[in-house]
Amino acid sequence: MVNLVYILAASHSGSTLLAMLLGAHPEVVTAGELAPGNFGDISEYRCSCRSLFLECPFWRCLASKMKQRGTDFRLTSFGTRFQDVNGSLARHLLRPLHRGRALEALRDLGLRMTPSWRRQYPRLVQNNQALIEAVSDISGKPIVVDSSKSAVRLKFLLRIPDLCVKVIRLIRDGRGVSLAYTNQACFADASDPMLRGGGTGIVEWQERFSIAEAAYRWKRSNEETERVLAGLDPSQWKEIRYEELCVKTSETMNRLFTFLTLDPELARSDFRSHDQHIIGNGMRLDSTSKISLDERWKHVLTSSQLRTFERVAGRVNRAYGYD
Repeated sequence: MVNLVYILAASHSGSTLLAMLLGAHPEVVTAGELAPGNFGDISEYRCSCRSLFLECPFWRCLASKMKQRGTDFRLTSFGTRFQDVNGSLARHLLRPLHRGRALEALRDLGLRMTPSWRRQYPRLVQNNQALIEAVSDISGKPIVVDSSKSAVRLKFLLRIPDLCVKVIRLIRDGRGVSLAYTNQACFADASDPMLRGGGTGIVEWQERFSIAEAAYRWKRSNEETERVLAGLDPSQWKEIRYEELCVKTSETMNRLFTFLTLDPELARSDFRSHDQHIIGNGMRLDSTSKISLDERWKHVLTSSQLRTFERVAGRVNRAYGYD
């Protein structure tokens, strides 16, 4: 069995920070998002070690190991995103977020009737399991953290019999998440502008959303999270808040390490003091281990934007205790 810790959250909720803090334990390794999306200009994209991604020794070694395992993994395309199947019908069926047990059963039925899915699904399972095993092998650490966040991805990972999966559900105030969606370069990327956009300093390819679109995305992400967690045993997952992670870091991480049956005393407090090779959010390229609570939404969002957020997602936000 391979031990996988999956971070389940809305985008811009602090998953990269959490992954790096988990990776500061000597028995844990993370490479960030194991099913990455758009790299932008991948020839200029940088690993958290500041090396160019395509030249990073860790990632080159990983690609070599994946080739030895007979996968179709490439650094330019991992082959681990379940949504990236050939066939328009299968892609259409995979597009919606997780919608609960009944509708997921209908999705599964539709996928089983799709030749492209039946043909490619075994390869996707092989690629994902091989990647998780290879990351563990290269690092020599028994627990791998995947910060991909998607509930649909988690659904399929839970079906891989040789994976022992534990889930950390991460929640952040929806107003902070929504602000990040409106301008990812300013509110969800490296602090150094020259390192934004994956290390290129070029951010034009990053999507921007209106506050209404951002609030809806945050709300739907949490709704799908609730639905997938409803099918898990309570012992299999733990919930934390981004705000607690930033303000009470040691206490929060101790709870998580205990949940993962790890000795909290072995974790490093300076999570950037050792070699990590992470892709995902631009904060991986920052140089400081100082953690500060980001509540810029309180000063940046206008009254009009706050009213829009309240209309779209206010009820859900309050249900999580955010007044």
